[in-house]
Amino acid sequence: MGDNMEKTVNKKHKGKHDKPKPWDEDPNIDHWKVEKFDPFWNEGGMLEVSSFSTLFPQYREKYLQEAWPMVKGALKEYGVSCELNLVEGSMTVSTTRKTRDPYIIVKARDLIRLLSRSVPAPQAIKILDDEMQCDIIKICNLVRNKERFVKRRQHLVGPNSSTLKALEILTGCYILVQGNTVAAMGSFKGLKQVRRIVEDCIQNKMHPVYHIKILMVKKELEKDPALANENWDRFLPKFKKKNVKQKKVKSKEKKPYTPFPPPPQPSKIDKLLESGEYFLSERKKESKKWQEKQEKQAEKTAENKRKRDAAFIPPEEPSRQNSSEAEDKTNDVAAMAKSLKEKAKKLRKQKFAENINPEEYIAAS
Repeated sequence: MGDNMEKTVNKKHKGKHDKPKPWDEDPNIDHWKVEKFDPFWNEGGMLEVSSFSTLFPQYREKYLQEAWPMVKGALKEYGVSCELNLVEGSMTVSTTRKTRDPYIIVKARDLIRLLSRSVPAPQAIKILDDEMQCDIIKICNLVRNKERFVKRRQHLVGPNSSTLKALEILTGCYILVQGNTVAAMGSFKGLKQVRRIVEDCIQNKMHPVYHIKILMVKKELEKDPALANENWDRFLPKFKKKNVKQKKVKSKEKKPYTPFPPPPQPSKIDKLLESGEYFLSERKKESKKWQEKQEKQAEKTAENKRKRDAAFIPPEEPSRQNSSEAEDKTNDVAAMAKSLKEKAKKLRKQKFAENINPEEYIAAS
């Protein structure tokens, strides 16, 4: 007993109150369970007023005006006041004397942030529950090129929002892709998965479809209690990124640098002077042009005539067969004629003995 006391005294603790408690190792207590807040825990209320405000885009103004009574009623139950300022385009939430839960103001801040990111009011109000959390993921800064950003964002949504619905079912989170952000609502575990999937998609690390396959395999493995304490890496599919080879741009060969400028190109007058046509008279120039024109016409007429005559040229006859093949055919014909003559002789001998039809006899034989 004394030895145990000495061990506890000699054991160092980080803080003044960092000592073992009797409920730390109690198996009947679930430490991960979040208990619902009881107003009797904080009967005195809040000492100071805490408030948060956020701006909203102009296209959300009409919807927020219609849905604001619903939002106001939901926050009134928790003793939080809210204000919609249409002049500044902002929403403000603040604590009151009736507020008992100290964390509800953070939940109210998340509520107005979700409303500004186009989440419907009935869905956004669910964030006030203790078990519901939210995460707003900024995706605009992950890609510089706007066309690539739009294309990869569409990969996340999928055709007819099929990819987004599959992710919602597998992660148990509500996901909304709007503009430059992705708003997600759900448990901490689900939000962690959603953030990873979204960032991998926008950064082109892995397509969401592959993440869906991995999540489906994990969901099936969770049902088997024998695999609870084992590593699942051997069951999960492994995807290799295949880069499509792009055409290499042909780079122009760099010429050696010279300080001198390139020689000037000869003008039309220079060319005429070089050929000697510049010094010809107008009459000779016209006659030369006419002669060149006549030569071109003669070439054209000769080509047209050649095309017309091609229709009257007879096609080439097929080459005669080899003499050996011809001989084989003549031998076959001679053998056939000989056999027919022999059959005819036999028929003549049997003609008087039996009444036989010659055609049927030849066909049967």
